[in-house]
Amino acid sequence: QVQLVESGGGLVQAGGSLRLSCAASGRTFSVYVMGWFRQAPGKEREFVAAISWSGGNINYADSVKGRFTISRDNAKSTVYLQMNSLKPEDTAVYYCAARRGSRPSSNVNEYDSWGQGTQVTVSS
Repeated sequence: QVQLVESGGGLVQAGGSLRLSCAASGRTFSVYVMGWFRQAPGKEREFVAAISWSGGNINYADSVKGRFTISRDNAKSTVYLQMNSLKPEDTAVYYCAARRGSRPSSNVNEYDSWGQGTQVTVSS
């Protein structure tokens, strides 16, 4: 089990950018697949992006591909989500998640550890 803390959310105008960070505790961060999910009011939690141990295998949701970039720095035990060209429909609470395994799964049920979430609001 790993403890995760997100930061970097806020209010931004459509077309703007934000960079989210997720700091992990412990010294075994590199063995976890890391993912970002988001949840808007009244909607189910949905997959955004995930990255493998080394960063060589990455998955993105179609809705964010080309706009968002996930990356990780294992030396800093941190995963990032760079969000560009933000749209109002990107408004949600964004959660960092971790799972043991080799595949950057898009399945929310395969992740064991979750951060507290950080609010991202995109105004029109």
